[in-house]
Amino acid sequence: MALSIFKRRAAEPPQPQQRSPEPRPAPQPPPFEQAEPIALESDPLRRMWQLERFAAILASKDQWNQHPQQKAALDFAMRAIDERFALVPEGYVSLPQTAGAEPGGPEESIDTAPFLLQRLAVTNATFQMFVDDGGYENLDFWPKDIWPHIIDFRDQTRQSGPRYWRNGRHNRRLSDHPVVGVCYYEAAAYAMWAGYRLPSEPEWQMAASWRIRSPADVLRRYPWGDAFDVRCCNIWASGIGETVPASAFENGAAPNGVLQLVGNVWEWTGSDFQITDDQGRVLVGDTVMKGVRGGAFDTYFPAQAASSFRTGMASLTRMHNVGFRCALDLSAAGA
Repeated sequence: MALSIFKRRAAEPPQPQQRSPEPRPAPQPPPFEQAEPIALESDPLRRMWQLERFAAILASKDQWNQHPQQKAALDFAMRAIDERFALVPEGYVSLPQTAGAEPGGPEESIDTAPFLLQRLAVTNATFQMFVDDGGYENLDFWPKDIWPHIIDFRDQTRQSGPRYWRNGRHNRRLSDHPVVGVCYYEAAAYAMWAGYRLPSEPEWQMAASWRIRSPADVLRRYPWGDAFDVRCCNIWASGIGETVPASAFENGAAPNGVLQLVGNVWEWTGSDFQITDDQGRVLVGDTVMKGVRGGAFDTYFPAQAASSFRTGMASLTRMHNVGFRCALDLSAAGA
């Protein structure tokens, strides 16, 4: 009797053939409302505090020995890092080594030490502080061989800044959304300016898969568990079609509370992207490739947003769906 539900009755008309989903129109950006500039503090320590360069404050603490607000600034920086970063414990990952990444294919096992990872991706409002502090003009934050390219890191009005900004300002309507339109070097420069760094590919995968060394030897396909769930992330199947605030989808958090490791925007890592085809030939690009992870709001296949999925992008690419988050060594956080 139960099998009858799979049989077509004679009176039923033939069912139409299923089609692939129609492509969605490109999302229209919200009306641009330029974020207001802020008055920056003239006192160097207070300025770093104002611009949320918390790890940079800790790294330069001896410089402020005679400053009347040194203790307050150091205490605040420690608390801010504690609130905005989460501990990723020691573990290990298995990185697929071929582009196809078929089950049973070659993998490299890598141990990961404990580290801190930002709970949220870097937002437009936060990246604005780097721009306002002259981050694009300070060559200390950029590799020397990239200096000739910095002039190309312009917004829609040819001002220094992410690709989709205007007049060096972000859209106030997207202040709490992840910053996009930044290449790997812009992400790395921001991280250095703030006193952080970008996570490596193995570290990112550890945070998303939670493969802790234990007798159980289990890992998560997605940060929230093994089953894909559109209620936990922002990819194509979620039906949103654009970025959402970096604090959204709390039910998709990793066990330590890190949000949106899957979906919303791809995330730059600090690792060169090295992979082979099925015949063992190394795949190379025209420029240095860096690993990007996690999928974005327009990622169609859920498998491409899984914790172990690897892909790369040319390091100078400034895409509408790629952002980043920062990492921090425990020693740098005073832990």
